[in-house]
This record gives sequence, structure tokens and C-alpha cells, in this order.
Amino acid sequence: MSTHNAQYQQLRQLAADDPTGLLAALPLSRREALRRCLFGAAGLFLLNGWGLRAAESRAPAAVPLKPARARSVIQIWMWGGPAHLDTFDPKPDAGYDYCGPLNKAIPTCVDGIQIGELLPELARQADKFAIIRSMTHGNNGHETASYIVQTGRLAGGRDVFPCAGAVTALFKGYDAGYTGLIPPYIVLTEPQGRFSEAGFLGSRYKPFATGGDPAATRFYVEGVVARGISDERQRARRELLHRLNTLGEFLPGNASLKTLYESEEQAYNLILGDAGKVFDLSQEKDELRDRYGRNTFGQSCLMARRLVERGVPWVTINYKGWDTHKQHFQTMRRRLPELDKGFATLLQDLADRGLLDTTIVWWSGEFGRTPRVQWEAPWNGGRNHWGRVFSAVVAGGGFKGGRVVGASDNRGEEVKDRPVYPADLIATMYELLGIDPDAKLPHPQGLEVRAVPGERDGVPRAGKLVELL
Repeated sequence: MSTHNAQYQQLRQLAADDPTGLLAALPLSRREALRRCLFGAAGLFLLNGWGLRAAESRAPAAVPLKPARARSVIQIWMWGGPAHLDTFDPKPDAGYDYCGPLNKAIPTCVDGIQIGELLPELARQADKFAIIRSMTHGNNGHETASYIVQTGRLAGGRDVFPCAGAVTALFKGYDAGYTGLIPPYIVLTEPQGRFSEAGFLGSRYKPFATGGDPAATRFYVEGVVARGISDERQRARRELLHRLNTLGEFLPGNASLKTLYESEEQAYNLILGDAGKVFDLSQEKDELRDRYGRNTFGQSCLMARRLVERGVPWVTINYKGWDTHKQHFQTMRRRLPELDKGFATLLQDLADRGLLDTTIVWWSGEFGRTPRVQWEAPWNGGRNHWGRVFSAVVAGGGFKGGRVVGASDNRGEEVKDRPVYPADLIATMYELLGIDPDAKLPHPQGLEVRAVPGERDGVPRAGKLVELL
């Protein structure tokens, strides 16, 4: 008992000298001191909920059809649905009721390809990307259309299927030998919220949403960079925790404690080590940050490049603000230059660093927007939802740039040539990643479910996008 009393008195002395404020609530009982010590260690252990260094494999990795050409994907998700006529499928001859004031198309660096007039920087990068102008699924609901585009599945039924990011985290993440401390599936910065990204695969394959704002003076990443707590204070807290935690002395060789200590080491390596520095954009030159644009989207593009440079398999940039039912053209004049600058700089930066060959960049929303402008009240110049035909852009990772696949009609209302369904595009990206589209997913009821659905599942397919490979 005298030994415990001596330890208790030591804790009180530590509290008096505590630079962190962790024990500022003393006096506290011996039981409370031990409880805080255990909770601190347990909190670090819970970081393994991200999937850090998983203790065991939970699903078999897919056998590649051929060696992977792509290592990572950067998904630029245009939350709300961007207007295809104002971006990558302009129709300047359709007239004012369709084009409004954005009635010009501009040439690109590739002969014969034109894009919207507010995208001049991307026009200079057109040799690096391909445009799919005949995406289609026919659904006009945000939640259901988002689900269709990101899973390749039809909405409805008893199962909720995982999106492409979660499937990639399954086959290219910890279960397949990924060893990074940074989770294999990241969303910058807010959860997408339209559907359950991991579906029946479960929370282990959900994305880690960073929170924070990469354009802020300091990017506060949930669970990694705490607001108001410096690295020095984090280190002092860790030192104090080690001085408080004497359990290892009483339970030498305990396997559970060993696992806990290993998890703690990994957590602090992420918070204070080289891995966590990936979130510190101040390490980049101001000139480059300015080229990306000093806004949330531009700095998210830079952050995504840093993450794939570290080998993260899937990064989604959740880019809000494209559900333009009202004041559409005013929003486009603000948003499209921001998109143009960030997206174009991302492509150039990836190419300059030799990363574009191994990184797929996928730009898309859940659908397009009504080609005919809704001038009447209450819309007063807005565009509604349009799932019958819309555009997507892909670059890098084995996709050939300077190409156009498919076409819409002369007003952008229907597919005119070569319909492309979400499952077609997802299957093509999987093959480039070395994932077999026919690989089986671990279903909780043991049902046979393949990574990409086919006509046998009632899902329309037109086939792999061989024109872009």
C-alpha cells in the first residue's frame, strides 16, 4: 500500500509541474489518476478504428487481371451536379434558352476539342485528360444518382453496396499489404453524406473525412492536428502519459498491453512524425499554392497530390456548391474559374512530378443539369437535375488524354452516340488499378457479389472504355 501511496504523491507532484494541463483538475483520487491514464492510452488505441496497421486480414485481395498501371485515384466529386453545357460539352449554337450568357466555346490544345469559355487553364491541359460526353443513368434524385455513379449499381433492393472508393480500400488497402499510417481512403474535407460509402463492407472501409479547411492558416485535421494544441504540447502530453502509465511494470509481457503500446506508437507517429506532416501545406512553396488557388478547393487539390505522393490509394475531394437551381450563371462565374485553376494545376503538378502516369483523376457529379435554362420564377435563370446525359472527365493512370468518348445531341438533352454507364467507367478504373471487376466482395450473408455488376444483375452496361486505354 505504501508503494501505491508513493506513486499517488508522485502523480500530484507531476500535476504541479504539468505543462499540458492534462492533470489540472487535481486533487484527484488514486483511482481517478489511474482511470485518466488508461483512458488516454485507450483513446490512442481507438485510432486503430481508422484501420491503422490492421491486426488481421478480413477479406481476400483480388487477383489482378494484369499488373496495375494506376496506384491511386483522385476523385473530384462535384456535389450537386455540374452543368455539362457550361463545362465540358458546350453547345454555342443551341441558342440563349440553352446557353444563357455563357454562349461561347473555346478551343483547347487538342485540335477539334472545345470546352466551356470559363475553363481556359483546362483548355491548355486538354492533352492530359479525356472527356466522356455520354454518361447516362436517367435518375434525377441526388441521393440515388450519387449512389448509382459511385457504386455502378441501381438504387433499391435490400443491399447497400460499397462505392468505388471503399472497394479500392478493400483491395488496395490494409487487407492487400498497404502499410501507410494514413488511412487508405480519404475525403477532403466533409463527408459526402448522400449515401453509406462502405455499404455492406462495414465501417472498416468508410473514408476518413479530414474536416478542417486546407486553405486556412493551419489545416486542422480531425484526430491528427488539434486546434489550439501545438506539437510541443502534444509531445509533453505523451511524455506525461508515459510517466503516469506504470501498468507495464506490473504486467510484463502482456500481449494486450503490447498491442496497445504499438497502437500508441503508430498514433503518435501519425500526429507528430513524418506521416502527419503530409497535412502541413506550409511545406509547399507559396508560388505553387497560389497556382492552385488560395481557396478550399484549390488547396484540397494540392492536399490530394500530397496524399497520393505518399501512396494513399483513394482520395475524394468533396466539392460542394453545384446544385444551381437559382442564379446559375452568377454561381458559374464564381465557381468555374476556381475549378479551372485548381483542376488544371493538379494535372500539371502531377505530370511534373511523374505521378500522372500512376494516378487516375476522375471528375464527375451525380448528374448534369437541365440543358434548357429555367428562366421562369422562382428559378429566374437556373438549371435543374438532368440524369439522361452528362459529362465526366478522366486523366492519368493509363487513360489516354486528348480524347472524347460519346456525344450528346445538339442541345445536350439526350445521348447521341456511345452511351457510357457508371458501371462501365468504374470497371475500367478497377482494371487500371489491378482490381478484377469480377472479384468477389465479402458479403455478410455469403451471397455472391462481384466488384462490378453486369447485365446479369440487371445493370445496364456498354462495355469497358477501350477507346481510352
